[in-house]
Amino acid sequence: MAQISLIGAPTDVGASLAGCRLGPGALRVARLASGLRALGNDVRDIGDVAGPPNPRREPVDGYKHLPEVTAWNHAVRDAVAVELAEGRLPILLGGDHSLAIGSISAVAAHCRAAGKKLLIIWVDAHADINTNEMTPSGNIHGMPVACLLGHGPAELTGMSDQVPAITADQIHQVGLRSVDPGEKRFLAESGLAVYDMRFLDEVGTRRAMTRVLASVDAATHLHLSLDLDFVDPSVAPGVGTPVVGGPTYREAHLVMEMIADTGRLGSLDIVEVNTALDVRNATAELAVDLVESLFGKSTLLRVTDLANPPRG
Repeated sequence: MAQISLIGAPTDVGASLAGCRLGPGALRVARLASGLRALGNDVRDIGDVAGPPNPRREPVDGYKHLPEVTAWNHAVRDAVAVELAEGRLPILLGGDHSLAIGSISAVAAHCRAAGKKLLIIWVDAHADINTNEMTPSGNIHGMPVACLLGHGPAELTGMSDQVPAITADQIHQVGLRSVDPGEKRFLAESGLAVYDMRFLDEVGTRRAMTRVLASVDAATHLHLSLDLDFVDPSVAPGVGTPVVGGPTYREAHLVMEMIADTGRLGSLDIVEVNTALDVRNATAELAVDLVESLFGKSTLLRVTDLANPPRG
């Protein structure tokens, strides 16, 4: 049984389109809490953190809404840190993906204090590693990975107990299929482990995830940052930046199931559910389905030997 805390962050201040501020409500309507409780978990919903409204202004120095994004991330960081300190597993209900700066900054600081090895799995159609010099839009939801790696404004890079909050070897990106030209160079230079859609097509989702999870052991804190545009838009239509050619429903579930098999999930972001673009809340319901798989829902009873995880 996991001790789970749900933390809502209803904002689209870092996004390209309005609407994902309604994501926390959509996930609650899709019965996320009751689904997790049905699996035997202790779940408490601490409600929503607060922050400024979306001012809908043009970028300044390559950053759109930097003060507002900073305020929301401070609120998220502090809320996540409180739940981690109480030994609970925080689930961030976004909101846009810029909020991962705050959540992962808190997780990274917690892991250093606890002597845990941090592994971040970033599942997304996009690399989210733009800087103000490379960005075509100024939207900060395209910059969180760069900020966590120390490339960005001090307001965002300084949210953890050190700068950078994480190092490149701590993050693996899965499902990429839309990467800006500057990001391609940045990814190559940074040495991040990237499993894009061509890689998944060539070797298969199972083998890709086996590689992603190869270093997981009893000392690992695994953080999953789940952007719903990771899944093909035919399955997840309610996202602001859909990209065709993503994982199928079953492939997405396999990713979640293999993470569940490790038993090392310690924190989670669910972001970019945009109800204004959704069809009968299908994307929020998909998110709940995926999270249930992440917490052990399966067709058959499975016994996992953590000392000898599957290889190959």
